Amino acid sequence: MTSSTAPTEQSETADRPTVAVLGTGIMGAAMARNLLRSGLAVRAWNRTRAKAEALVADGAYCAGSPADAVTGADVVLTMLYDGPRVLATMREASEALAPGAVWAQSTTVGDAATAELADFARQHGLTFVDAPVLGTKEPAEVGQLLVLAAGPKSARATLTPVFDAVGRRTTWVDDDGSTGAASRLKLVLNSWVGALTHATGEAIALARGLGVDPQAFLDSVFGGPLDSGYLRTKSAVILSGDYTPSFSVKNALKDTRLIVDAGERSGLRLDVARAGVARFERVERQGLGERDMAATYLASFDEGREPSPDDGPNGQSPDR
Repeated sequence: MTSSTAPTEQSETADRPTVAVLGTGIMGAAMARNLLRSGLAVRAWNRTRAKAEALVADGAYCAGSPADAVTGADVVLTMLYDGPRVLATMREASEALAPGAVWAQSTTVGDAATAELADFARQHGLTFVDAPVLGTKEPAEVGQLLVLAAGPKSARATLTPVFDAVGRRTTWVDDDGSTGAASRLKLVLNSWVGALTHATGEAIALARGLGVDPQAFLDSVFGGPLDSGYLRTKSAVILSGDYTPSFSVKNALKDTRLIVDAGERSGLRLDVARAGVARFERVERQGLGERDMAATYLASFDEGREPSPDDGPNGQSPDR
């Protein structure tokens, strides 16, 4: 299918909704491909057009604008960077939005922005579903995301084939998407993910700073209550030195700021999350914002410099 070829009529039936995917970066592209594999028609748009064009070979229609993408779509799925970009994109699409279309808002935007987006949906006659997803590149690619959803029961039949295609499970937490219930749960989950990531990076940094083999740390916790699959995944990234992004520092920093802001509005002191913001900011200043969030490990070293094999136990060369 070429980028100018529209989806077929067969794929536009009520039980097989046409899906407009606005935002085809790492996560959005993986989700779009799984929608296509499940037999759904996908109209893809991304501000960097090449990222949407890459989906044409898989059967997607590459739209020239947000309005073009949502034309004829039963479901609009947004997977962009943050709340302001989601709102700006939906405003660009507004002239072509079909009243009654279901909007699955999957960008992590926090609870405050969710209310603003839900208000936009009401103004344009859309059925709004707050639907952030938990997972990174690898689970997204194999359709194993956890979908957190809040929205009216009337939208669930339409969204079932969409969420089944991208996720291993959908957890419905509220019948009203405007409450931000799903987005608030996502912030809680992301706070745990961030804490685990930073703890993994700091433990390995401490091991190397003290002249301890990091593998000895990993072997010591193996199979016990302190072990986890996530520890194994992120430690492997750190030990290999390959920070090809599964979820970037830039995105993790944005999400952690949302967590801190939400905590402050609730009267909470989230010291670990606030420290996490500082670590991610330090890594971003090192020019590594597009690398995997496991690069928080490098925040433990001046200018991102790891100790060399010739360094002493305190990370300093013996002759200094």
